[in-house]
Amino acid sequence: MTLSLTPFLNLKRNAKEAIEFYEKALGAEVLSMMTYGDMSGGSDTYPEDLKDLVATAKLQIGESALMISDVPDATNVEASKQITIGITTNDVEKSKRIFEALQQEGTVNMPFGEQPFSPGFGDVTDKFGVSFLVYTEI
Repeated sequence: MTLSLTPFLNLKRNAKEAIEFYEKALGAEVLSMMTYGDMSGGSDTYPEDLKDLVATAKLQIGESALMISDVPDATNVEASKQITIGITTNDVEKSKRIFEALQQEGTVNMPFGEQPFSPGFGDVTDKFGVSFLVYTEI
């Protein structure tokens, strides 16, 4: 069973620009990228102006990974959410246990559950104000 921590950048409609910048500046390699339009039901779920924005992208930078996403409502990226820590496991039950532990005295931003990009995903801010995206990668 694996467990890793990854920084996650939530940007204001400029994730593709940031990805290109990190490719040049840091030699980043794009491992995966999905737009809101690519997501299952994307054209029905998200407004037209979001379809080309990055829902999730994973970059490899040296030995580390970096996740990047465009926040759908670009005017509302709280400072505490601009940089989030991603916790990745390869086991849905382990991800769920971590999510439930972090939510104690914290705030659930998105309940843990299956998503088009992960069989187990949730967004939580712990009691210290630190935001975590718990992600299951199979």
